[in-house]
Amino acid sequence: MKKIKILSIAMMMVTALSLTSCNSSEPEWADSEAHEKTEQLREQYTPFILGTWHYEKVLEKKRAFEQLTFNADGTLSGLRKWQTRQLVTIDGKEQYTDWEDIPDENGTFIGTWSLQWERNVKGVGENRIILYAQWGDKNNPIIAYSHNPLFGYADTTTLQFAGYWQNSDGWTNYERGEAEPSF
Repeated sequence: MKKIKILSIAMMMVTALSLTSCNSSEPEWADSEAHEKTEQLREQYTPFILGTWHYEKVLEKKRAFEQLTFNADGTLSGLRKWQTRQLVTIDGKEQYTDWEDIPDENGTFIGTWSLQWERNVKGVGENRIILYAQWGDKNNPIIAYSHNPLFGYADTTTLQFAGYWQNSDGWTNYERGEAEPSF
C-alpha cells in the first residue's frame, strides 16, 4: 500500500511538472529560424505588397496580362488575360493566326497569399510568396494559382517574384496600380 501511495505521488509530480513546462504562452516552432525569418520577411515587405499590381508582356506568339490585389487579411483577388497565336503557312506564305484566349487561363479569381522563408532541398534559405487561388465558380473550382515562387522584393513601385512569364533574369516585375490590358 505504501508503494502504491509513493508511486501515485511520483506520477502526480511528473504530471504537474510536465503541465507546468507546457504551460508557456510562447509556442515552440519546429524550425525557430524559419519562423523568425518568416516574421522578419512579412514585417519588411507586407506594407509594400498590400494593394493592386499589374503585369503585361507581349511576345510574338503569346501575350499576358494579370492584375493582383493583395489584402491585409491574406486574401487575394485577380484578373488574368492570356492569349496565344500560331505561325501558319497558307498558300506558301507564313502568317499569324488570330489571337485566341488560352483555355482555363482567363477571367477573375480569388484566393490567399502569404510570405514565407523556407529551406530548399539543399538546405539553403529562400524567400517565397505563397499564392493559391481559384477561378470564381465555387461549384466547379479550377485552380488559377497554386504557386510558391521565389520572392524577390517589393517597394513603392515594383513587386518582383518568379512568375509564369519571367524576364530573361528569371523575375516577373509587377507595377503598382490598376490597369487594363492593352490588347
